[in-house]
Amino acid sequence: MYQFSRAIYRELAHEIDGDAGRNGHEAVLKSCEETIERLVTDRHYFARPARTLFNDIRVHFPMRAQARVFRVVSAYLAAADEWLARQPRQGYDASGNPMQCRATTRRGTACQRDPLPHNGYCPSHQHLAETEEAELVAA
Repeated sequence: MYQFSRAIYRELAHEIDGDAGRNGHEAVLKSCEETIERLVTDRHYFARPARTLFNDIRVHFPMRAQARVFRVVSAYLAAADEWLARQPRQGYDASGNPMQCRATTRRGTACQRDPLPHNGYCPSHQHLAETEEAELVAA
């Protein structure tokens, strides 16, 4: 998936403000990677990824380049979203049921969101994984 974030960065790198120096390049690349990662892990709850990324990186570009930056970001994120939609859904348990977050909602029903692979909780319930780790360390 990082080919999308790297492609956005490569296409826009020559237009980054020279005043920002190396920090500007690092910030743009980091924002691109974070956006793509969120698009992969929390796609259905990420309403406007192109606008979010553009707002994160626009400060590193001169005013004359803003329209082009938005077009590039929009095009690549639309391509990434389309590519993700074509991928087979991963995360089925041994019974063939889709994986779900281990947490329950306030109403007592199971959370329907897709869990992250490293701990079984969705992004909204990450705090529960942190409390579990703290309890294990304390014991």
